[in-house]
Amino acid sequence: MVRQRSILSFILVLLTTFLISCGNTNIATPPPTYTPAQLEKIQEYLPQLFAVRERSEELEGLIRSNEWVKVGNFIHGPMAEARLTMNYITPNLLPKDQPGARKIARELFNDLVKIDQAASNANSLLAARNYQAAYTDIEEFLRLLPDTSSTSEES
Repeated sequence: MVRQRSILSFILVLLTTFLISCGNTNIATPPPTYTPAQLEKIQEYLPQLFAVRERSEELEGLIRSNEWVKVGNFIHGPMAEARLTMNYITPNLLPKDQPGARKIARELFNDLVKIDQAASNANSLLAARNYQAAYTDIEEFLRLLPDTSSTSEES
């Protein structure tokens, strides 16, 4: 009798394990979305990025006219602020977008270092090439951001 109980228990354990493994435990989770606080924080920093983007021709003109001191000032002033702004925005992005945003901010930093080195060496070709890369990085970063126009209309 003891032997039959142990065999029956074993069969019941196998049956239970099989039924549990076949069960559908997928719970539909909604895709991650931005909270109002995140959108507000992102929107708070956006004007600084847009201001630097709009001043792109100013930096290009400084490079063309070989005004290296002013190029350095622009790199260490508004462009460095743009990079800091990108770093402030990144934690408020969706988790899937954060690694890409960090990578873009790092690339912008590298481009700024190259522009600064080119300015130190009075190399306008290298400065112009990296100027383009820096503004491309800013555009890529802006593409990662959510559309906050609906929240600005509500405010």
